Amino acid sequence: MCHDRVNFAFRLRQPEVRPGVTREYRPEPHTAHYSEDSLSRFAVFKAVLGPVLRLWFRTRLEGMENIPGSGPVLLAGNHLTFIDSMVLSVVCERQVSFIGKDEYVTGTGLKGRLMAWFFTGSGMVPVDRDGANGGVAALMTGRRILEEGRMFAIYPEGTRSPDGRLYRGRTGVARLTLMTGAPVVPFAVIGTDKLQPGGAGLPRPGRVTVRFGEPMEFSRYEGMDRDRYVLRAVTDSVMAEVLRLSGQEYVDIYATKAKAA
Repeated sequence: MCHDRVNFAFRLRQPEVRPGVTREYRPEPHTAHYSEDSLSRFAVFKAVLGPVLRLWFRTRLEGMENIPGSGPVLLAGNHLTFIDSMVLSVVCERQVSFIGKDEYVTGTGLKGRLMAWFFTGSGMVPVDRDGANGGVAALMTGRRILEEGRMFAIYPEGTRSPDGRLYRGRTGVARLTLMTGAPVVPFAVIGTDKLQPGGAGLPRPGRVTVRFGEPMEFSRYEGMDRDRYVLRAVTDSVMAEVLRLSGQEYVDIYATKAKAA
């Protein structure tokens, strides 16, 4: 395990706003182009499995009023275990979309069809993340969902935490908010790692807390979605809020590096 370079406060860098540094980008109007099939599956998922999962996880919500009732919303939070996205789908009134591996929906037979229904009904959008362009595909999928006026959830750490600590955020969250103008609502899921240790197997019943912070907007950096200093500053600002909400210990390295150590 890498236990070095641990920070308890972020060193936020406020970038110099330099006109013309990057291309100017104007997000397209939010058309609210919803997929009726996706919404119907989500409605069935909430009606059939929602009460069961809420009872199973004994979810406690804080700050739900911070999620706008309409328009594009980018949820950004910590990632402890596999069921984090399921918990989000259960507690949020609006449909939440998130990226998942396409292998979850490509199975055959009855089991494969049930898995595909479960994951797509919960809001998962399948993407081949292992391919050469997996990261770009995930980013563009999130952009499309936000430009349709919907909610999209992202885990800036890029992978599940290997030890329960909060790791350095990747800049995809900053790219998405700057490209689309969507506000970022930071969140923290607390307790899922105790219900599903190691991220595998059927989660045990127990208490899960989901805490949402106030929306963050970064319109002052409009048109600077290719400036790496801006992207890092925006990402660190979001992660500082996630850290405050979660109460985790912060490690200033990427989680993938910690896993490879």
